Amino acid sequence: MRMARVGILLDKRAVERRHRYGLNVFESYIGEVLGHAGLPYEWIDGVNDIISVKPDVLIVACMDDNQATVELIWSYAEAGGTVISYGGLRPLASRLGCYEEREIQIGYALTADEADRLPLRCLNATPWKQTNSDAYSVKPIGTVLKEGPNGSPSGAALLRFQVGQGFIERWSMNIPATIVRFQQGTGPVISDGIPARDGTGAVDEDILKADDRIALDWDYDRMRTETGAPYFAYPYADLWREKLLGHLLQCVSALDLTLPFIGYWPDGVSCVAMISHDSDLNMDETAETTLKVLKECGIHSSWCMIEPGYSPPIYEKVIREGHELAFHFNALVEQQGQWDRAEFDRQYQWLKDATGLDHFASNKNHYTRFEGWGELFEWCERNGIEADQTRGPSKKGNIGFLFGTCHPYFPIAWFDEGNRTYNVLEISFLTQDLDHWNLADSSVIVPFLEQVRRVEGVAHFLFHQVHIHEQPAVTQALGRVVREATSRGFQFWTSKQVNDWERARRKARIAGVWFDGEVVVEGAEQLENAVVYVPVAAGMSDMETEMRFGVPCKKIVLNPSR
Repeated sequence: MRMARVGILLDKRAVERRHRYGLNVFESYIGEVLGHAGLPYEWIDGVNDIISVKPDVLIVACMDDNQATVELIWSYAEAGGTVISYGGLRPLASRLGCYEEREIQIGYALTADEADRLPLRCLNATPWKQTNSDAYSVKPIGTVLKEGPNGSPSGAALLRFQVGQGFIERWSMNIPATIVRFQQGTGPVISDGIPARDGTGAVDEDILKADDRIALDWDYDRMRTETGAPYFAYPYADLWREKLLGHLLQCVSALDLTLPFIGYWPDGVSCVAMISHDSDLNMDETAETTLKVLKECGIHSSWCMIEPGYSPPIYEKVIREGHELAFHFNALVEQQGQWDRAEFDRQYQWLKDATGLDHFASNKNHYTRFEGWGELFEWCERNGIEADQTRGPSKKGNIGFLFGTCHPYFPIAWFDEGNRTYNVLEISFLTQDLDHWNLADSSVIVPFLEQVRRVEGVAHFLFHQVHIHEQPAVTQALGRVVREATSRGFQFWTSKQVNDWERARRKARIAGVWFDGEVVVEGAEQLENAVVYVPVAAGMSDMETEMRFGVPCKKIVLNPSR
């Protein structure tokens, strides 16, 4: 099978026009979604380049809504191409015999292939309704529900039109932008968030934090464990990624082509768990206790250090025992901190001076302090910090997948920075200090692990050294996390390990597939045990396959260790 060429149309002039008027083009995040999945693709800067690039599948991220552009897109589909759009293509609605319904700012979508019928929360959906059934053959797939998961049906989630020899596939929702808003919030953090009505999530405490602009609903998107502990239950962003990727691969398969991709983790690793600590009160005895507990558990962890830190021998011991030292920026005004680039730089220099190290891979902000949209990521970039862990819950009642994801990802900038991608890998955490007397209990461990395993992400738990030292219940909860995760096949990595692996696999590029099925991968010489999945035709009985994103795939291990 020939490898499909996937092109993403991101018209430069159209993007510049939107930026000039203060509009974000989060549609460009489709590149990050495909990049994280290890799928090969190429950017198309202008609609006229479609003719020269000749993609088999054209994803329309951003284009000018003029007649000339519309005609080129239409001609491409008529000639046998497949066009995919996420909430766009408005100029083609009437031509396809449809009328665009009113925008649904918040909705839920059911897709036909969802076995357990889980409604996925979506943002800014614009369903089309076919008003002229004689115009073009159309297949509606799934349903968009207004407002809540039990809301009224308001159109199909996906419409598939046959146009000449090809297809136009239009999703009602802007999936890339929906993923962005789950992961990074509904907008810049400039004020407190809305608290939960039941009192479990008092985010309105006059401290600006990452969780002040979440895109989830306190009532619709939380569940409770058998002990009554509330938690955000579903990694919506990751589930939308799967929908997007599965749909793309199915479109490629329908063309009798293949599109190989690189697995999230090395061969033998289905998903990763991570433990981080924040030093906070900086008592040496709490560090000694934590080191002892970690040795008993047989894992390595990431230690985020806040000023004034531990005594030098502690740092030496942490490193000697295989753990990672990281930064813990403090912007709490109550503790003489401030949200300021110069203060970030000063505290980071303090950490380098205190430890004798000149670089740290990761940061997590104290109390998940966060302001604006991308300043933190800019500061990390300036200092060579490659990963961040700040995006996590600050309250007992908003633990879990409150940012819709457990996957590491590169965040996108606001329009004033051209919606560029920051060179900082975000690794959000799920909860902190389980079984602490004032926080969530350990009944959430298994639900968290099961959901993370479902989407092959990172189960990141935060435990403060001081609570491990002072509260035996917290120590026991840490032990339970390790046991439950290990029994489910998780491997424990540090933040640096996650960052290094993700960056290394992103350097690998699938360049093609030979006639004998061999995959050509460039830049993977040092990527030991990476897995490449090659989608194959359904029903091929002469080879062993695995289902990935809903399609059968042949598994190939690169550079296997001996």
